[in-house]
Amino acid sequence: MSLADLPVLIPALLLLGAFTGFCAGLLGVGGGMMMVPFLTLLFTVLRFPAEVIVHMAIATAMSTILFTSLSSVRAHHRRGAVRWPLACALAPGILVGGLIGSGKVFAALKTGWLSLLFAGFVGFSALQMLRARKPAPSRQLPGPGGMVGAGTVIGFVSSLVGAGGGFVSVPFMTWCNVPIHNAVATSAALGFPIAVASVIGYVWSGLGLAGMPAGSFGYVYLPALAVVATASVLTAPLGARAAHRMDVAQLRRAFAVLLACLAGYMLWKGLQALQA
Repeated sequence: MSLADLPVLIPALLLLGAFTGFCAGLLGVGGGMMMVPFLTLLFTVLRFPAEVIVHMAIATAMSTILFTSLSSVRAHHRRGAVRWPLACALAPGILVGGLIGSGKVFAALKTGWLSLLFAGFVGFSALQMLRARKPAPSRQLPGPGGMVGAGTVIGFVSSLVGAGGGFVSVPFMTWCNVPIHNAVATSAALGFPIAVASVIGYVWSGLGLAGMPAGSFGYVYLPALAVVATASVLTAPLGARAAHRMDVAQLRRAFAVLLACLAGYMLWKGLQALQA
């Protein structure tokens, strides 16, 4: 990042962080799915090595959840909405799944395939939001083994796509008869262990790679992390408070359309990388 880029890049990153932080608090989605396409575009403009652009975008987006989740969950906790026993039951599996996904699996995936995986996940999530279908509450929460297994899946998928886990954990919890507001709040709490495990894997698997841009720590690009995290931490509590006061159905549909567009961009990037 040169000095000439700063007047444009810093405001853009601040706006991105503010918007995704608000969405994280409001919808319990972690913000990563919004950040990754924009960070991919930014890193492309900055001429980062093509083979690590998407990896760095995912790792940097997930790193911001370390800060956003703490800010968001604090607001949810004040309203008594977080089910801490449920979060603690899922956390061990999340840590295991996150470490597995963000370690060798993440590093082994080529840029093109990682882009397509991200596009598929985000596209499916957008479709689910547009359909506004919630899983029918048909069962109770599983026992300890089932909770560890569910947490492992949530952590593994989240670490590969840079998401905070809300699109996996919220449907799981509502399917198990957890009220939606409790599910969103608990999902915000789960964002922190997901981010911790994933970031450890991103840093470990990216250390020592040749040609990484200055300011990178493994696959995490620290300058972008600092700016985006600062803005997102300030707006996440605003989104969390709004979630308890408003019907977010219309906003979810608008957000789903935007996600679908971003999925299309990542699909194009993936196909472009595979053809190179």
